[in-house]
Amino acid sequence: MFTGLIREMAKVVSFANNFLTVQAEYKPKIGDSIAINGACLTVVKTSGNTFTVELSLESQKILAMENYKGYVHMEPAMMMGERFEGHVVQGHVDCLGTINDIRNNGKSYDIFVCIPNEYMKYVIPKGSITVDGVSLTINEVSKTNFRLTVIPHTFENTLFKTYKKGSKVNIETDMFARYIENLMNHKKSNDLTWDKVDSIMAWH
Repeated sequence: MFTGLIREMAKVVSFANNFLTVQAEYKPKIGDSIAINGACLTVVKTSGNTFTVELSLESQKILAMENYKGYVHMEPAMMMGERFEGHVVQGHVDCLGTINDIRNNGKSYDIFVCIPNEYMKYVIPKGSITVDGVSLTINEVSKTNFRLTVIPHTFENTLFKTYKKGSKVNIETDMFARYIENLMNHKKSNDLTWDKVDSIMAWH
């Protein structure tokens, strides 16, 4: 589980044969879960100030691989008892988004993102969404895209400063929006009781 708050920008050292090696101040252990650009990956090797994660071919088909170079967003899995900020992030990328427009309005940046239509039902005004691992609040939703507002500090210290119109990004929609839809679908098919809610949530 993650929060969508980036721990640091890790430098990509190499990416070959499905193995991504990055240089970072953070020192994980083998087997640790690390979110790289929002995708939960497992540390398979450590050496000095670098560590390596493996990206399966299936993962590479889903992720915006063009962003796994130069620098990447990195967040270690949340530990029990830590202060919770951001929102609940699983590190399971739902789909790719496309940056439609970036507008500098002086005190912040408006970012317009388009995602496949089947995922728009999880995009709610003032709800949460994760873009390449960054937890953000959705300000406005239209039929074709949604608008995010990014403060200058976040813009300048993340990959957002490298995005252009047409850039692809990893998108994870809000987990609770997906759960609610699941519950509503069950309600349509039969009478929903609290026992059934407990059963459904346990199954997830």
